Amino acid sequence: MEPILTTKGVNKFFYEPEKFQVLKSIDLTVNKGEFLSLVGKSGCGKSTLMYVLSTMDTDYEGELQIAGQRLTGKSQNELAAFRNAHIGFVFQFHYLLPEFSVLQNVMIPALKLNRYSRKEIEERAMTKLKMLGIDEHARKASSKLSGGQQQRVAIARALINDPDIIMGDEPTGNLDSYNTQLVFDIFSELTHTYKQTIIAVTHDDEFANKSDHRVEMSDGRIVKS
Repeated sequence: MEPILTTKGVNKFFYEPEKFQVLKSIDLTVNKGEFLSLVGKSGCGKSTLMYVLSTMDTDYEGELQIAGQRLTGKSQNELAAFRNAHIGFVFQFHYLLPEFSVLQNVMIPALKLNRYSRKEIEERAMTKLKMLGIDEHARKASSKLSGGQQQRVAIARALINDPDIIMGDEPTGNLDSYNTQLVFDIFSELTHTYKQTIIAVTHDDEFANKSDHRVEMSDGRIVKS
């Protein structure tokens, strides 16, 4: 197995209202093409860990590597550029721009990366939408879609730059059981067919148990992996 993300000795402190250690000696390896679920009770540190893994939070001790690059100590501008090229995000809420079409929403990260022409980006966006079974809605305003469809658009947007990792923060937390299963099936296919790496924070035990690798946190530590 080829590691795509590793952490070594990650510690994280909060200082308000008083000093409190929220992450304790986190050593984690995520392999390429793996679907990993991060679970644990509220307050266990899983969302904080996700912020560190996503490079959004740089105030920690220890080391983070993604795709062979050491990211600890890099500037905010370097990290922003790295995120756009290497990490796709799927949140509990889809954060689509309601006045934009489905296609335009999916194209945004690729236009920002500026690696392809606008025509190529549009073609790539249509390919991702087709892969997720929502290409017939490409020209609709994103606000006209159902919650489950909007989350699929958000997944297509996360995939547009062919990221090394998709990070999901409660990606099914706002969905009913039918659409939760749909998103799980999409993630499963992305990992097993397309070798996409996925890390998802979830409260949904059933979702976590069906993923390839379940990592359980308690009191700031990884207690089961």
